[in-house]
Amino acid sequence: MNLFEKIFNYQIISRLEDSGTFMITSQERSWLKTMLQHPSASDAFSSITLDKLQSILDSEPSLNISGVFIEKARSIEKQVYHPLIRSLRRYITNKTGVRLTYSIKDCRTIYNEIGFPYKLEYSIVKKEWYLLWYHLRHRAMMSTKLQKLVSVTELPVSEERASMIVSEIEDLLDKRKQHATIEVIKEYNRELSRILYAFSCFEKEVDYDDIIDKYVIRLTFLNNESEYVLSKIRFLGKRVKVIQGEHLKRRMLDSATKAMRRYENS
Repeated sequence: MNLFEKIFNYQIISRLEDSGTFMITSQERSWLKTMLQHPSASDAFSSITLDKLQSILDSEPSLNISGVFIEKARSIEKQVYHPLIRSLRRYITNKTGVRLTYSIKDCRTIYNEIGFPYKLEYSIVKKEWYLLWYHLRHRAMMSTKLQKLVSVTELPVSEERASMIVSEIEDLLDKRKQHATIEVIKEYNRELSRILYAFSCFEKEVDYDDIIDKYVIRLTFLNNESEYVLSKIRFLGKRVKVIQGEHLKRRMLDSATKAMRRYENS
């Protein structure tokens, strides 16, 4: 195998990321070429970008998945890529305001609310896209399903005003942030890639002590995401240990105690 075909060493990967270098394998290139044949690709990319990607990948073989997978009965597939994503991504990048019309749970429609788009999020569990935006009148963070959006139009704001709004948003989110420090048990260091993948959707820093060969992961997440963090820690089992973060430590102790009680008399 070519040395640069895939590198799993964390120190090397982090340095390459800092330099702006991104590596993909031949299998990943083939997968991308195959995915670009999906009908939603024309919605996900502009025609210029799509043509450029297809040109770059022209010499790559496509994945032959015919006969490999057998698709059984399933529920109706939701749209993975929403047509508003490209517009919203542009508004977020340009730091501009928006005028939104959207529906809510009781089937009412809210018209012409003025907000500031901050982030697009995708829930793997619910298979739904969400827009995280700042309500300028209520001065509150809002999360709205893209499926509930009826219309979104650009509302230009000055650069100075945009900077003030971003500062207000960051102050709000900082108040909701929690932190936890997780130690990778030494005998599972070889599974670091798997462990980091489990925490891939969270802001994190990784420290490595080469003297004692120990990895420590510092997670940052919002307070309403703590149960999801716990589910990831439980999934990893004895590979990791929470060493800082009193709420997570208490919840892990509580769930472990309940599990022990369930089986002690069986």
